[in-house]
Amino acid sequence: MKHRGDWMTRDQNGVKFDLHTHHERCGHARGKIRDYIEAAIENGLSVIGIADHSPYFSYEEDQAFPKIAMAKSEFPLYVKEVLELKQAYSGKIEVLLGIESDFFPEHVDKYRTCFERYPFDYIIGSVHQVDGVSIFNKRRWKGMTEEQKVKTKETYYQLIEESARSGMFQILGHIDAMKGFYPSFSSIQTKAVEQTLKIIGENELAIEINTSGKTKDVGGWYPSDDILELAKHYGVKLTFGSDAHDPYRVGDEFNLVKKRLKEIGFKEWCYFRNKERVIVPL
Repeated sequence: MKHRGDWMTRDQNGVKFDLHTHHERCGHARGKIRDYIEAAIENGLSVIGIADHSPYFSYEEDQAFPKIAMAKSEFPLYVKEVLELKQAYSGKIEVLLGIESDFFPEHVDKYRTCFERYPFDYIIGSVHQVDGVSIFNKRRWKGMTEEQKVKTKETYYQLIEESARSGMFQILGHIDAMKGFYPSFSSIQTKAVEQTLKIIGENELAIEINTSGKTKDVGGWYPSDDILELAKHYGVKLTFGSDAHDPYRVGDEFNLVKKRLKEIGFKEWCYFRNKERVIVPL
């Protein structure tokens, strides 16, 4: 399937973009949306995407987890603010309306209905929980057998695979972030990773190169070079996200990522406008 945005390829040389930024509404990021836009301009970006954590729509409470995601009552205000800033900064920088959504297979229809009400440029689908436990909880691994570790990793990638098939997302977020506080995660051997990359490629989704791994124990980026090699093999599209929770990290290591992707053999990456892919040569 050819995306209508593909024709823009030849006009996008030198575009610097960041599609994954948060702000204070989620309860664990610093600064207002405008602060991230100003930081993007200061850092020479042409495109800045705002993609804060979506509310937990399946809970009755307005803000079930105040330190994790925004309140349901804040969601329309969030959209309104980004759209207003999109207009206010027109001609200075392109501001894109995004959201980072948790993926819960049992609540897909609920989330889909909530998102369809608004003109998102893109939606990032991220798996943050496996078996009801945060992927960043390193205590989960204590006392596990090797078989249990493999099973956990396979469950993680099964959820990512389901998110790729859901039709809700343009981008899948930090697809090996479970290694964040448990670096040994990468060495757990399973064919599930390759199978998931194959499914992502077949569904024409992008994965992000997310530079927030440097803020965790593992260091570096998500995903690993091994996963990027598989992504290249299966024709998976790439995009960039700093996952900034502070304005100073907007666009963090963009040029280093670009250089590494060229070394691996990629020729292009992309961002999204009105849910259409805009291809950018590396």
